[in-house]
Amino acid sequence: MEKFIVKKDIPLLCVTATSFPEGVLKAHEKLHTILATTEGRIIYGISCPNQQGVIVYRAAAEQQYDGEAEQLKCESLTLKKGNYMGTIIHNFHDDVRQIGKVFQKLIADPNIDPDGFCIEWYINENDVQCMVRLNSSNN
Repeated sequence: MEKFIVKKDIPLLCVTATSFPEGVLKAHEKLHTILATTEGRIIYGISCPNQQGVIVYRAAAEQQYDGEAEQLKCESLTLKKGNYMGTIIHNFHDDVRQIGKVFQKLIADPNIDPDGFCIEWYINENDVQCMVRLNSSNN
């Protein structure tokens, strides 16, 4: 696992999947439909358990201007600046289950932010950076 630094808070606009993992692809499709283009935007997958322990997944993109999420009638969320731990999975389409396996390892680490998310940062069509934020004493 590597350490990654997010230097500033990143405001996101989000579409919540109706279920996990079944609804993930549809959430990304809906996000792409809402956006005029994804060119120049970073696409994310954000997940965390709710109070009942059910995984809530959001397809997300960086907002290009203040209030964009509200204008597009999307949820908003902030990817917090700080230190993250994770790894890059190359050619993740070859075995999508790799993503879940990486996150299982990451969330077992005692140094992660208990209020953080599992972040999929889609670098390009084939590669994804999986990461979790470290708790504030490690930032």
